[in-house]
Amino acid sequence: MPESTAPSNTIPTYFTPAYLKAINIKLEKLSPEKILEWAMISLPGLIQTTAFGPTGLVILDMINRIHIDQQAAHPTPASSSASEQDDDDEDYPGPKKHVYNTRRHPVPLIFLDTMYHFPETLDLAQRVQEHYNIPLKVYKPEGCETTADFERLYGERLWETDDLSYDYLIKVEPARRAYEELGAQAVISGRRRSQKGDRARLDILELEAGTGLLKLNPLATWSYQQVWTYLRAHQVPFNALLDQGYRSIGDWHSTRPTTNLEDERSGRWEGKAKTECGLHVDYFKMRAEFQATQKKKQALAAAQKERELEEQAAALTIA
Repeated sequence: MPESTAPSNTIPTYFTPAYLKAINIKLEKLSPEKILEWAMISLPGLIQTTAFGPTGLVILDMINRIHIDQQAAHPTPASSSASEQDDDDEDYPGPKKHVYNTRRHPVPLIFLDTMYHFPETLDLAQRVQEHYNIPLKVYKPEGCETTADFERLYGERLWETDDLSYDYLIKVEPARRAYEELGAQAVISGRRRSQKGDRARLDILELEAGTGLLKLNPLATWSYQQVWTYLRAHQVPFNALLDQGYRSIGDWHSTRPTTNLEDERSGRWEGKAKTECGLHVDYFKMRAEFQATQKKKQALAAAQKERELEEQAAALTIA
């Protein structure tokens, strides 16, 4: 499993705590659109990760509208128009095997396929690509193409038997692999303060401890109602489950409809003292815990194998 712990490119040294504090004071006064405009110009190696939740869709639509306006203001020369049809953009400065068409969409869009998404979520991912005519970079658990592949490696219902390893394998490791391969230095997140929990104290721009990854939360100050109003006003494609009582949508096995208007994420991980999937917690701590768990499992498996061999040997002796 890859051991990369931080983006391949280094965040500029001027992103000090004092500098971030000053930036956040200014960003607090801007609309989400203006925050994104600033980020698209100012933040190095900017990407967006999304599971196509309501906030992520609003951000995607805003980026698309900003891009259209910029293209109208600064038309692409006719000589380069043919490249619009290509999935890859040779001008993208990342690794050539993972180039991204920045002419079609300026911010690489990453979708983490956990293998346990609702069918409605997968359908939405396809509709979004068609609606915006954008490429989508899909990352899955390492070495897995299907749910059967994942369960063959790690067992069925891993979210029940080893929740930490599940989160690490389906979300954290694929995300870190995406950051490394795309040269990501800044990631756009759909988190909002109104989602409560650890998110209630969000800054608009954060520097992730240890990894040095910048995280941008352009809709941090928005309410769920503001998000929903935008979706409707701009006819943004959204998950059909939102019309069935779901307010925050993750994997099918850990997401339920909710009528709790005060806590939109109350339908996630019902009955568990859990509010995050692992993408926004201490990466190094989580990786260390995952590795320790794997070593323990390997030791238990080896001990079990040894006992079975001893029992087989004893049975032969008796025979």
